[in-house]
Amino acid sequence: MEPEPNNTASGSGNPKEEATLKVPSKDPKKKDDKKDEDLSEEDVALKQQLELYVERVQDTDQGLQKVALESMRQEIRTSTSSMTSVPKPLKFLRPHYGTLKSYYDTMPDSDLKKLLADILSVLALTMSAEGERESLKYRLLGSEGDIGSWGHEYVRNLAGEIAQEYAKRVNEEAAVKDLIELVEQIVAFHMKHNAEPEAVDLLMEVEFLDLLVKHVDSTNYKRTCLYLTSSARYLPGPDDMSVLDIAYTIYTKFEEFPSALQIALYLDNMQHVKQVFTSCPDLLRKKQFCYILARQGLSFELDEEMCADDEDREALQEIINNTKLSEGYLTLARDIEVMEPKSPEDIYKAHLLDGRASAGASVDSARQNLAATFVNAFVNAGFGQDKLMTVPSEASSGGSSGNWLFKNKEHGKASAAASLGMIHIWDVDAGLAQIDKYFHSNDNHVIAGALLGVGVVNCGIKNDCDPALALLADYLDKEDSSIRIGAITGLGLAYAGTQNEQIRDKLTPILGDPKAPLDVIAFTAIALGLVYVGSCNEDVAQAIIFALMDRSESDLGEPLTRLLPLGLGLLYLGKQDSVEATAEVSKTFNEKIRKYCDMTLLSCAYAGTGNVLKVQHFLGQCAQHLEKGETFQGPAVLGIAMVAMAEELGLDMAIRSLEHLLQYGEQNIRKAVPLALGLLCISNPKVHVMDTLSRLSHDADTEVAMAAVISLGLIGAGTNNARIAGMLRNLSSYYYKEASLLFCVRIAQGFVHMGKGLLTLAPYHSERFLLSPTALAGLVVLLHACLDMKAIILGKYHYVLYFVVLAMQPRMLLTVDENLKPLSVAVRVGQAVDVVGQAGRPKTITGFQTHSTPVLLAAGDRAELATEKYIPLSPILEGFVILKENPDYREEA
Repeated sequence: MEPEPNNTASGSGNPKEEATLKVPSKDPKKKDDKKDEDLSEEDVALKQQLELYVERVQDTDQGLQKVALESMRQEIRTSTSSMTSVPKPLKFLRPHYGTLKSYYDTMPDSDLKKLLADILSVLALTMSAEGERESLKYRLLGSEGDIGSWGHEYVRNLAGEIAQEYAKRVNEEAAVKDLIELVEQIVAFHMKHNAEPEAVDLLMEVEFLDLLVKHVDSTNYKRTCLYLTSSARYLPGPDDMSVLDIAYTIYTKFEEFPSALQIALYLDNMQHVKQVFTSCPDLLRKKQFCYILARQGLSFELDEEMCADDEDREALQEIINNTKLSEGYLTLARDIEVMEPKSPEDIYKAHLLDGRASAGASVDSARQNLAATFVNAFVNAGFGQDKLMTVPSEASSGGSSGNWLFKNKEHGKASAAASLGMIHIWDVDAGLAQIDKYFHSNDNHVIAGALLGVGVVNCGIKNDCDPALALLADYLDKEDSSIRIGAITGLGLAYAGTQNEQIRDKLTPILGDPKAPLDVIAFTAIALGLVYVGSCNEDVAQAIIFALMDRSESDLGEPLTRLLPLGLGLLYLGKQDSVEATAEVSKTFNEKIRKYCDMTLLSCAYAGTGNVLKVQHFLGQCAQHLEKGETFQGPAVLGIAMVAMAEELGLDMAIRSLEHLLQYGEQNIRKAVPLALGLLCISNPKVHVMDTLSRLSHDADTEVAMAAVISLGLIGAGTNNARIAGMLRNLSSYYYKEASLLFCVRIAQGFVHMGKGLLTLAPYHSERFLLSPTALAGLVVLLHACLDMKAIILGKYHYVLYFVVLAMQPRMLLTVDENLKPLSVAVRVGQAVDVVGQAGRPKTITGFQTHSTPVLLAAGDRAELATEKYIPLSPILEGFVILKENPDYREEA
């Protein structure tokens, strides 16, 4: 029984049919008794025809029955319908639905009975009662034919009914085989007709996503995978992981390796990452993979299986080790012409303010000089030259860089020496040469700063000869605690995320040392947390837990003790359930720190997952009104931001919830809210958040005001945002008499102009798909330190501000040729548009401008090549992108 040729959803039928549609159907205002009069002659003829068929179907003669059923089927299939009206045949058959149903029950089994079941199934589309699922019932009883021929609307309705029926059968533990066969037909139909999201949704409902792999083809796999990866964020675990696994399988099937690699990194699945390297034969593409790994901040060793040739392997390993980052960054700086070093005064722009503030600024106070040290370090980060620390020594003054160093008091000198590391960040050789002279100083603070500077300069760069370990290891056992902290923190920054065993062997004994002072132990826990970030390493976890248990009552009240649970939390960053055993242990701690530890562990474990239940849990904790001494609500507020930063929707909802906390919360919650807002919009100055923070920066409570000022710096970090710069200038004149608030304003100014506007602190990259664990870890440490500004940042541990170096990345697109040399091409840069599930080939960016690379990318920007001459080897144009010449390209005459 062949289906008729014109059996599509909108089968155009014969000319007579088309004419029927143009006649307006009955006017609803007229009474029902005049119903028949409203129909055109053709409609009346059609109605009588169909009524005749219904009678014929009940005829005893099977031949007549068959003709009637065939004709009825033909009428239904060929009728076209608009979106808002029911097709005519279905409308006229409505009164006879019951008759046909009861007649069906009396028919003996035969092909005719199946044919009638098919027709009833289509009629049920408009006639069946809610929840009866009759369309599906008759479909399963009917013939096995092609369901697509009845049209899209019918298939869509069936898919909805299958989902309900499947859920019901699974509850009753009944067989679902017949449903799955039908699902296969529907999925094949959807995939053919560009309705990939509907196919994916149906397969998710019946938990059979594996079927998808055989139905995708080269025309629709990209759209299918885009839908899969986008929907994964909104699924509960473990479904989200299985959905991404399917996307990975599809990408590898079609050799779309860079996208497969990104999913492997998102899943944190090293087996998959290796598989991508081994399955791809092309060396150039492997180089592009290495750039993606380097941006993620992974330490990854290539073996012979992944790249057989030794020389090639070395070249690839060099890219993963990030050794070329400094070179690329300076190429960008030269192109944009910002190589000229800037002094803190260029940033403060005091001449724009009225008299009183600028008059007070000329006094040389140690606190202001310390602020200038940081501003100078942040603004000239990575440029290798500045006006305070690296200026060549003049004969008369006998080395002016020494002069600036000694304009800082005691521990201020540590930050000043370390700022050299920041100025030379990523350029290890030049940086170490500059820092070397300070190792011979007789001032312990200077040596401590030099040690920290070594860590900063090596941050994110891996080197075969391990200069950081070689230089810092000897200083770990020194008497002086500031030198020890310098060396420990330096190691933490230089080896963040590497899971280096040598570091563990050197640092864990310090945690158990009964003589070690509290600050040394606190920074050791943080350093170990950074080196083993997200690794769930048992040995490190135990060492930190024992260190926490050994603390005395008086120690537990100290702000620095709170860094221990944070070090522990970093081990489980983003690892969700893996934290449970450790969280159970934390319930046995002293009640002073128990709750704090619990919140910190949870917030780290679920960071970047978007888990709604955890956000609700943290909000619940913040709803309690407690006395002043309680501290655990700080990490709970940060936890809301850490969990919700995963996707845009959750992020906006979190911002709204945080506004409520501002209105109802106690002081210990209010001082954490600005920091949470700072994390949610880091390097992405959203106007409404900016306004909230601006309002809070004048808050009566100084702690809230300080947090708001620092957060203004964070949301504008590296953007040179003029509005925030103006706000901070006004604040500097408003707070000109309050040293500590003025210090915060200066730090924020340093953040906003970080790297002269070429850097970002956002831990998310690759179009906000991947989260770099080390970057997030650095930010979280900084924010936890800011929960107690007075004791840490404004005390003698201000060098915690250097932890932000873990998140610093150039916000650039640098295109390189096949020899990895910069190549300037035209690109369009515009606001990214979400095109998930849209039909056709929609534009992915809007409001674009055309520039030639290298270019800067702001938050929410996306770039695409403006020329066909080259093919990019990465689907996402960010960071370093290798371009290959397009063999099919022809120059236009």
